[in-house]
Amino acid sequence: MNVVDSSGWLEYFAGSIRAANFAKAIEDTQRLIVPSIVLLEVFKRLAELRGEEAALRGVAAMHQGRVVALDAALALAAATVGRAHKLPLADSIVYATALRERATLWTQDADFDGLPAVRYFAKA
Repeated sequence: MNVVDSSGWLEYFAGSIRAANFAKAIEDTQRLIVPSIVLLEVFKRLAELRGEEAALRGVAAMHQGRVVALDAALALAAATVGRAHKLPLADSIVYATALRERATLWTQDADFDGLPAVRYFAKA
């Protein structure tokens, strides 16, 4: 199972040179987990950059994976993992989702560097 954080999705949608780092995980939709907070972050940024119609198309593509909503149990798990690893709120939710789903988290966010079950790509 795979979780791609917001930065990975944005690279993928932009078609940047870094998109290749995330393509394998994103395109394997049978094994793709999408935390609902990632939908929020990606929609917001795509709407700012390209408009709401493009943002809606992006979110539709993200729904090819299994979207995991933030519920009470996941919120508490995120609070625990966030405190333990000093992660910001959204990162805590993303990481807790990956852990709960026994997924690998694909990211270029340095907050995750060195954590278990993370595939980290440092920004050049």
